[in-house]
Amino acid sequence: MQQHRTITGKILYTSRKPGREGQERGREWFTFTHHTDGKKTLRARCEIDEPAPTVHRDIVYSLDENDRPMDCFVRLTVGDRFMGSGLFIIGADTVECESYGPSIGRISQRMPIGGDFDGFGTHPIAGDAYITRKIDRSLGVHKRKFRCFLPSPDHRGATPPLIAESSLDLGYVGQETVTVPAGTFDCYHYQFTDDAGDMISVDGKAHPPYDVWVTADDDAVFVQGGVGGYMQTWYELVELNR
Repeated sequence: MQQHRTITGKILYTSRKPGREGQERGREWFTFTHHTDGKKTLRARCEIDEPAPTVHRDIVYSLDENDRPMDCFVRLTVGDRFMGSGLFIIGADTVECESYGPSIGRISQRMPIGGDFDGFGTHPIAGDAYITRKIDRSLGVHKRKFRCFLPSPDHRGATPPLIAESSLDLGYVGQETVTVPAGTFDCYHYQFTDDAGDMISVDGKAHPPYDVWVTADDDAVFVQGGVGGYMQTWYELVELNR
């Protein structure tokens, strides 16, 4: 008999743009496996319909018992055409990547970590929620720099998988009770901001503030969230099994 604990769910992506309010623009299915040795793996399949071109992303991402990233596999299709696949291995002192795709060929990368970092940004919404565990809520409402490596600095992650680094700001806003189609949850509210401009879209736009509400427990499951500014997106948990 398997000994791990499984959490599965679905997140619906909708628009808040004028004339498109509430319209579905994508979806995400995710599975967390929590193992008895403390390690865990996120598997996520993400579909973004709008704006064009469409994005289809597969992620398998693992963390150790201290929530330190171990490895991440990314496979990306953009405009229904294969863009690239990459395997990232996060060692004690380096991040390594083996990646290939039509526009980049075959690439091997090795980047020194050079100090402390907070995580690996995988781009699925479920991963955005789980990484908030790194904030110390005992400090109360506050924000701090949040250093991460990631497979793409693009806002939708729609570039070939290669090592990138960002230093966003992550803030703890407070605790709230939230109701979504999947149920009613006690949540922690956080906000990501890109004060340094590390996350730039393909057309040069800075990433607007991104609010997320996450279950107020150790599972840190995404419940709802949204991005303002030019993006005007909204996300809600519509299915959850745990």
